[in-house]
Amino acid sequence: MPQKNATAWSRTSFAKSILSKEIAGLQKLKDSLDSNTINAVDLIKKCKGKLVITGIGKSGHIALKIASTFASTGTQALFMHPSEANHGDLGLIHKNDLVIALSNSGESSELFETLNYCKRFNINVIGITSNSKSTLAKFSKQTLLLPKIREACPLGMAPTTSTMMMLALGDVLAMSTLKIKEFSLKEFHYYHPGGKLGQKLLSVSEVMGVNLPLVYSGSSLAESVIKMSENRLGCVGIIDRKDNLIGIFTDGDLRRSFTKANHEKSIDELMHCDPIMIEPELLLADLLKIFKKNRIPSIFVCRKRKPVGFVHLHDLLKNELI
Repeated sequence: MPQKNATAWSRTSFAKSILSKEIAGLQKLKDSLDSNTINAVDLIKKCKGKLVITGIGKSGHIALKIASTFASTGTQALFMHPSEANHGDLGLIHKNDLVIALSNSGESSELFETLNYCKRFNINVIGITSNSKSTLAKFSKQTLLLPKIREACPLGMAPTTSTMMMLALGDVLAMSTLKIKEFSLKEFHYYHPGGKLGQKLLSVSEVMGVNLPLVYSGSSLAESVIKMSENRLGCVGIIDRKDNLIGIFTDGDLRRSFTKANHEKSIDELMHCDPIMIEPELLLADLLKIFKKNRIPSIFVCRKRKPVGFVHLHDLLKNELI
C-alpha cells in the first residue's frame, strides 16, 4: 500500500511539473510581447480580405483552432493545409488576404511554396516561429518570435510548450482584433446561434410573451386580481391613460394585503410604483443578471415605458433557455 501511494504521488508530481513547464513558457511569452505584436494586430485590422492561417503537424492543429477563433469573433478566416496548398489550394489566397504561418523551427518545407506564392503576389505574411533567422522569418512582413524554451515533453521532442505558446499567441491576436473592432455580444450571437451559449445571447424580444396582464390606473383590486388570474403570470401591470407602465402588483403583494385590503380599493394604493423595465434589445444573458440582482421572477418589456412584452423566469426554465 505505501508503495502504491508513493507511485500515485510521483505521477501527480510529474503531471504538475508538465503544467509548470508550460506555465513558464506562457510567462516568457507574456514578457516577450512587444511592438511586433501590435504591428501584427494592425496588419490584421487593415486586411481587406480574409486571414489564411496555415501550419503543418501540431502547428497545423493550432492554426486550425486560431482560424476558428478569428472566424467566431468577426474576422473572416480559414485554415489552409500546406500540403493541399501545393496541390491547388493556393487559389484560396487572394491579393487582399493576409497569411499567418506557424512553424516552431520556421523551416517546415511544406510551407515554402505558400511563402513563395505570397512573395510573388505581394501578399503579406505574419510568421510565428522561434527562429528569427529561419526561412519563415525572412519571408514574413511581420515575425512574432516565440521564446526558446525546452518542451514540457520529458524527451524534449514532442511539441508541447511551443504549441501552447502558439495557441496563446493566436488568442492574443484574435482578442486584440476583437477589441479594436469593438465586436459586440450581439454580433457574437450571430456566429453562435446554437447551444446554451447561443440561447443566452438571444435578445429579450426573441423570448418574451406578448399576452400582457395589464389594467388601467384607477382599477379596483378585484379587477386587478381577475386580470392577474387570467394570465397566470403572478402579477399585473398598471398603466396610465397614455399606456405608460407606472406600477406593478404581484401575487405576493396580494397575500400581504389580503386581510386589510378592500376589494373595491384602487390598485394605485397597493401597487409598487416605478417598476423595473427592460428593453426588447436586451440580451437574455443580461436579463438573468437583472433577475438575480433584484430577486424577481418576472419583468415587463417596454419601449419608452409602453409595455410590449413580458418575461417570466419559469417560462425560460420550461423552454430550457437557461
